[in-house]
Amino acid sequence: MTRYFTKDHEWIAVEGSEATVGITDYAQSQLGDITFVELPGEGSEVGKGDSASVVDSVKAASDVYAPVSGKVTLANAALEEQPELVNTDPEGEGWLWKMTLADAAELDGLMDEAAYQAYVAEL
Repeated sequence: MTRYFTKDHEWIAVEGSEATVGITDYAQSQLGDITFVELPGEGSEVGKGDSASVVDSVKAASDVYAPVSGKVTLANAALEEQPELVNTDPEGEGWLWKMTLADAAELDGLMDEAAYQAYVAEL
């Protein structure tokens, strides 16, 4: 499984043509306590850069953008009852949705973990 990151602090873990999307630990730390997560509908099409989800916290509501284009295959239903999973395990159990990639070439514009860590260090 290969993991990529965006400048908007989303991560995407890719295995073949399937991917899992969430927000990074840095993003959740900036948002504070997550109180609600609005997830994309299963079967919905998302375009790269489109707002696909919204994470509400005690500080603000923040859009989560699709790192690549594709079709949502599964939303993390656990977040309906436990939105705090995004805080406690943002890059694990706090994932937001799974999707099928429309164009794997879109991954080329994303950062690997080392590049993302360097990007965050400059913020």
